[in-house]
Amino acid sequence: MAATASPPPLPPWGNALAGATGAVLANAIVYPLDIVKTRLQVQVKRKKTDDEPLPRNDAHYTSSLDAIRKILEDEGITGLYSGINGALLGVTSTNFAYFYWYSTVRALYLSSQTVPRPLGTAVELSMGAVAAAIAQIFTIPVSVITTRQQTQPKGDKKGLLDTGREVFHSDDGWTGLWRGLKASLVLVVNPAITYGAYQRLRELLFPGKASLRPWESFFLGAMSKALATIATQPLIVAKVGLQSRPPPARQGRPFRSFIEVMSYIIEHEGPLALFKGLAPQITKGIIVQGLLMMTKERMEILFIVLFAYLRRVRDSKLQQMANAAAVRAKEVMPLVAK
Repeated sequence: MAATASPPPLPPWGNALAGATGAVLANAIVYPLDIVKTRLQVQVKRKKTDDEPLPRNDAHYTSSLDAIRKILEDEGITGLYSGINGALLGVTSTNFAYFYWYSTVRALYLSSQTVPRPLGTAVELSMGAVAAAIAQIFTIPVSVITTRQQTQPKGDKKGLLDTGREVFHSDDGWTGLWRGLKASLVLVVNPAITYGAYQRLRELLFPGKASLRPWESFFLGAMSKALATIATQPLIVAKVGLQSRPPPARQGRPFRSFIEVMSYIIEHEGPLALFKGLAPQITKGIIVQGLLMMTKERMEILFIVLFAYLRRVRDSKLQQMANAAAVRAKEVMPLVAK
């Protein structure tokens, strides 16, 4: 009995579309956690003996639950979804770019091998880092605008375009849209660790398995993202500090580098503050990554089926055109012979 032909692999843009779709769905579900972790990361921790009043329209959060409660009291349910349009636009563009370049770089590397063999961890991490760096360069302006929107106080809410204009007309000018680029380029190790760990864990736990069950994809995605988040949390906190408004104590002076942000946090709050917001960051990351990889696996299957159908339709139309051309050629040939 003849072996069943395996479906052709998805092109890079097909992988990118599947990954972006999964990322949007996953991030939309857990977006309130994104708001909470961002606000926890940008606030300067207050001491119990600190009697200085908070700035107008500002709030201080002691935990994730406290943040959710105060946001609901002050801003209502919409406060937990502040800046969601820009965030999902950023998620779409970043993940589309990442998965496109990751698939492209991976395919080029595999095609260059004379003897096919499994990719090592170092190679997986390197390819992930290259893809993430390329994606960040093109998509970081949306990330800057979204961070600003998420940290705007109740009386100063602005839309996506107005927030972008605010950044553009700041002291940094148009370069302000790329604030935190260096930190973002360093943070490419996060998705690199995530997807490198995902591939390695998949090979170790489910060797030779072409298609994973939903819970298997979720488990691998959650484990890989937790490892990456713990390793890179200080840089994540520094990046958010760079992209948000400076704390009141700096009197409007923005940070110039992620090293300056980290030094400021250590000086005013201690080294453990570099891990503030870790609980919602990990929770959000685990859920998003688990849902993303689970959804991406399903979306890839759907796109493979869709592309196979479109190829059959295309081949059928080409055959019909060829047959019609052959019929016309036969009708013309007797006239030419005369």
